[in-house]
Amino acid sequence: MTSAIPPIPDSPPPEWRYRRALRVGTSLRELGRSRHIISGLVVRQVRSQYSQQVLGLAWAVLAPLAQMLVFTFLLNRVGTSTFSTGGVPRPLFLYVGLTAWSFFSSSVSSAGSSLVGNPLLNKVYAPREVFPLSQVCSSGVDAIASTALLPLLFLAAGRWPSSTFYWFPVLVLILVTATVAIALAVSAVTVYVRDLRSGLPLILQLGLFLTPILYPISQIPEQFRALSMAINPIAGVVDGLRACLFYNQAPDPTYTLLAAGSSVIYLVGGFLLFKRLETGFADVS
Repeated sequence: MTSAIPPIPDSPPPEWRYRRALRVGTSLRELGRSRHIISGLVVRQVRSQYSQQVLGLAWAVLAPLAQMLVFTFLLNRVGTSTFSTGGVPRPLFLYVGLTAWSFFSSSVSSAGSSLVGNPLLNKVYAPREVFPLSQVCSSGVDAIASTALLPLLFLAAGRWPSSTFYWFPVLVLILVTATVAIALAVSAVTVYVRDLRSGLPLILQLGLFLTPILYPISQIPEQFRALSMAINPIAGVVDGLRACLFYNQAPDPTYTLLAAGSSVIYLVGGFLLFKRLETGFADVS
């Protein structure tokens, strides 16, 4: 079986080893031509992650499912009136938020390690963005597997997605945009600031509790909600997913626009930061 990664020449050309910042259009065209490398890296990562495990890809479903059960138990002990779900069964309410957050956190966490000590960095002649992007795509495989369980959870709860389900792909697009943005920035900064690699799990754990994943958006004071969506687009995505799946409502237009706008701004900023820092990747990674 032939590898999806191109053959490795004896010595890398200088223009790849010591790249200067390229114009955005040129960089995007290079990235588009390298999509086969991304797909090859994704296949390799998924195989290496699950090939030696008995349950394999089932772990992608079991992880958020276990989190859902644990948090359901803990929140039920606190009391249903503290964090009301608006009549939605708590496990279902939590699972949607946890699946979205798991995709984001696993993508960012793995992207943070995608460049440091990577032997392919100077061997695969492709835009350096392919390494963090392949990690996002690998986490996307897990997210798809987790989402596939959602219809069964709806059936078990005696419910079915609302008629506003058509908003789902729009919100997923915002989620992916925000995730790619943060993954690019984190992967580039981690090459120079190695402490970030150790601190990232703590930051993501704090993010879980600061984002309305375990509780509804109504728990955030109203005067701070718009600011929360602007700073943290994942909050707007999760609130929108719950609105369109559970409550037969379109996502709040203000929150959705804020989440989408901040995601695009983060993506542009993350990409430019990556291009700014990549000239030294080969020297310090």
